[in-house]
Amino acid sequence: MAILNKIRQRSLFLILVIAMALFAFVLADVFKNSDGFSTADQNLLATINGIDIERDDFEKEFQNQIRRQNSDKYKGPKLSDKQIRDNVWSVELRSVILKNQFNRIGIFVEKNQMRSLIKNFSFNEFKNEDGLFDENKLNEFIANLKEISPLKYPFNGGEINYNDWNNIESDLAQNALDNSYSNMISSGLRSTLFDGKTNYHFQNDNADIKFVYFPYSSIPDSLTSVSNADLTAYIKGNSKKYSVEKSRDLVYVKFDASPSVKDEKDIADNLSKLIIDREEYSEKVLGFKNTADPESFLNRYSDIKLSNSYVFENAFDIENSSKIFNLKPGDLYGPYKEKGFMKITKLLDTKMISDSTEVRHILISYTGLGMSNLNEEPITRTEAQAKTTADSIYRLVKRNRNNFKKVLDLSSDTPSIQRGGIRKFPYNAQGFGDKFKVFSFESKVGEISVIESNLGFHVVEILSQNKKRKAVKVADLGLKIEPSSGTLDSVYNSANKFQELASKSDFRVVAKENNYTLKTTNKIKELDENIPSLGAQRDLIKWLYNERTDVGDFKEYDLKNGSIVVAMLASINKAGLISNENAPLSAIAAIKNNKKADLILKKIKGKTLPQISENQNQKIQTALAVNISSPTLSGVGNEPEVIGSSFGLEEGQTSKAILGNKGVFYIYLEKLNIAPDLPNYLMFSNNLSAAKINNLKTKIYEALKEVSEIVDNRALFY
Repeated sequence: MAILNKIRQRSLFLILVIAMALFAFVLADVFKNSDGFSTADQNLLATINGIDIERDDFEKEFQNQIRRQNSDKYKGPKLSDKQIRDNVWSVELRSVILKNQFNRIGIFVEKNQMRSLIKNFSFNEFKNEDGLFDENKLNEFIANLKEISPLKYPFNGGEINYNDWNNIESDLAQNALDNSYSNMISSGLRSTLFDGKTNYHFQNDNADIKFVYFPYSSIPDSLTSVSNADLTAYIKGNSKKYSVEKSRDLVYVKFDASPSVKDEKDIADNLSKLIIDREEYSEKVLGFKNTADPESFLNRYSDIKLSNSYVFENAFDIENSSKIFNLKPGDLYGPYKEKGFMKITKLLDTKMISDSTEVRHILISYTGLGMSNLNEEPITRTEAQAKTTADSIYRLVKRNRNNFKKVLDLSSDTPSIQRGGIRKFPYNAQGFGDKFKVFSFESKVGEISVIESNLGFHVVEILSQNKKRKAVKVADLGLKIEPSSGTLDSVYNSANKFQELASKSDFRVVAKENNYTLKTTNKIKELDENIPSLGAQRDLIKWLYNERTDVGDFKEYDLKNGSIVVAMLASINKAGLISNENAPLSAIAAIKNNKKADLILKKIKGKTLPQISENQNQKIQTALAVNISSPTLSGVGNEPEVIGSSFGLEEGQTSKAILGNKGVFYIYLEKLNIAPDLPNYLMFSNNLSAAKINNLKTKIYEALKEVSEIVDNRALFY
């Protein structure tokens, strides 16, 4: 009871303690979600026209692309995580925007149309013995996928499950709707015969004119000034041209961790110790000079591994080439610096090799190799089918070399077909792989073989080889030249000292007083990854956009090579019209030209060209056969306003003042030369239509994206 009484007496205190605990819990959650979005929104990557994109779904597709890039069959360029995420985002954004538009206007793909799309794509799995599409095979295939789901089933050279098949159908439907939508729009963009006639006359009518020209440059800049009000009005009047995205400006000081002279000497000394034999645990260990297994030696001690290629003299830096190239097998050269390494080079062997060769080949590629750059048609054959085809071609060509041309059209290397399949390349060329290279240079002229490369199977015949010359094979014992721990400590101390001084004074002033180079990078976007001269700095960019980072704040970031950058947020640029301070010189020049035009017009007296010329002591110039389609004035430049105005005058008429690109013009139409009418303007009409629908799909998508409501939260996650 005594305890209960004490609790009752201290009830107010307990209530306060509980309240503080609850407040701390809530506060902790606020800090945990300090990026400005609630727990419920933490999986919301973006909202596009009211459609939510979940982060989990986005990450699944990102991981799919990562696995695809890491697979053995992937032959494309190596992309960074940022590049892959950007690609996934671009695909998802386009898909959502277009699907939203398709739904709004009510177009969709029905079941029968989907069957037709699959038929047109010519999947081998759905063909009968005659090579024709068999819908029963398609139905059986889909039924099997459903039954074994989520297990995978062989398809098109790979494996897919039922979910993958649904994605394939979705992609086919999206592409079909995309085509239907663009066709609907393109049908409304067709030019009429009247348009064709107008275009014909724009190209073929011409005018002979005389003109007086007062360049803006004739008025000194000192006679005009541009106020803030002028700039504001001009930018506002050209809002589309001078609208900007939100961005950040950055200034920074970089403390380079460059290896010192002592660092380089120490590395050279360590290399030299590896040349000679030595004792380790009472056993003799052969050094670089005497080792009979240079590959294992380099794998153990060197940052440069053994290359099995032979190289010519020009492969080495000019200051070292002759010394290395003239070594005898077993001789060493070094230590010496080359391309960021301290090296000792050992000559292993010499050989006489042609420096270039000419072959003709037929390439048989297969699915999964990314051959769109060589063959626009999709390749559906499997690896086994490609090998069988290549072997058949080899036997045919081996029997009779004349058969080569007969089967050349089978080659997946379409650019070389027009050249008879011929490829000429130097010994050090990259692209076809080692096996192709070894056969082309080390086999005899006239030999034929089937060679596998990363592009598929080649049926290759050697046509010619240049005269052979000396090449060498070397082993490079190399260590990367990197700063020592002492050098890194010195860089760290310098960066800390700078930050300490900057915290008590002005960042820029401290940099100047200590002779540090202050560098500036402007217009950094929220989702950028790289900063010029600093490389990939995603964390730094995220810090710039953190709502708690203010202008003038600075922070230290470590670079990969041991260098340190101390970065300061210089300014925050909001989305909208560009500020007067950041207005480009072109805007200022345009305002000045307008003011100069006013000054020029005030001086002009007279209405005819001779009067104006005499009054201002400005010579009359002549331009013959000027044309609307190519609105260039000889000696002046591009002046569409001036030349266009000449076609609106009567012969013998003088124009009013025309404000052109380069100055103020007065023109006199001497003669208008009208081209004779044609019986038909279909060709000109078709040319106009083709120009309008060129890259139509891209233009449509960009227009839809511009009017879409996109809330992009990616910067909160990545």
